[in-house]
Amino acid sequence: MGTTGPLAGITVVALEQAVSAPMCTRTLGDFGARVIKVENPEGGDFARHYDDVVGGLGAHFVWANRGKESVALDLKTPAGMTALHRLLDRADVLVSNLAPGATAKLGISPADLAVSHPELIAVEIDGYGAGGPLSHKRAYDLLVQAESGACATTGRPGAPAKAGPPIADVCSGLYAALSVMALLHERARGRSDGPAAVAVSLFDTMTELMGYSLTYTRHTGIDQEPVGMGSPAVAPYGAYATADGHTVVLGTTNDREWQRLARELLDRPDLADDARFATNSGRVEYRSALDAEIGAWCARHDLAQVQDSADAAGIGNARLNSPSDVLAHPQLTARDRWRRVDTPGGPVPALLPPAVLSGYEPPMGAIPALGEHTAAVLAELGISDEGEVL
Repeated sequence: MGTTGPLAGITVVALEQAVSAPMCTRTLGDFGARVIKVENPEGGDFARHYDDVVGGLGAHFVWANRGKESVALDLKTPAGMTALHRLLDRADVLVSNLAPGATAKLGISPADLAVSHPELIAVEIDGYGAGGPLSHKRAYDLLVQAESGACATTGRPGAPAKAGPPIADVCSGLYAALSVMALLHERARGRSDGPAAVAVSLFDTMTELMGYSLTYTRHTGIDQEPVGMGSPAVAPYGAYATADGHTVVLGTTNDREWQRLARELLDRPDLADDARFATNSGRVEYRSALDAEIGAWCARHDLAQVQDSADAAGIGNARLNSPSDVLAHPQLTARDRWRRVDTPGGPVPALLPPAVLSGYEPPMGAIPALGEHTAAVLAELGISDEGEVL
């Protein structure tokens, strides 16, 4: 593989905002692709300004845009579109997540690109997919989590909640990146040439993530109630307060683990022998009684005692951490998961991407200032600073 990455030599042009498409292109960049982010000169990607906590930049933007080159182009002008098409002449992939119909108005929809740039892989991430009654609607992570039923499975009965991380955005970006890699592989094997298009919608992504819930409801007619820090499918599986003011999370996934939890951790053979709790379906039915017993035991022990005893019994466990706790997490420190990334406001720590490839260190490039690379990239394209085609 070498040190340049499996996608070295691949150029990705991004017309992107917020999180979904930026996560797609950042992932491709993490594997070595060159990512050229085309931004509106008037403010750029609006995620730049969600807040200003990272040296004047938004935390979302810094998270999702490392290692990219920012080129500021006004696509409402002929000069801007000329520059974009010259970029696309040299690119392998175009990724966009603009408002519904925006790429068609610009003349760069997948159908347009199949004619003007037939070798380009065109990726569009949208809210609801084409051809349905919601296709015209704007879609943000919270809206799609609500529309897909995810909020109704999160939180507590009568108090639905959004999952904290933007899972619709992030997972859509990852599905898009995976699709790009599949198409690049197909081309590298000589199995395909000519136009290729990828369409990923946030709604389709979220309904896929809702697979268990939708399957359960289809075959039972029951909308399962959310159970907070737990799962409606498994018990015991939840969070319990400890004697020293922490919260421990304990989980079992089968009857053998339940038997070990009852006999070895709780020292309660009576619970292990209780017919109500013999199977997972019974434990789910009597979840409240079971949680009360486990909660009472945890409340008499400190967190470290609970976790040590759970480890000894082979029971899955974790500590409920805050983001502040995770920043100092020893598992990240011991495994050297933090790197320094440059930003216009100075260097900041950033986590390595999750995939660890043998012999490859991800580039972890800088966060670009708006338009930082415009002149250099236009020069590559034979365009002067004044927009004159040379």
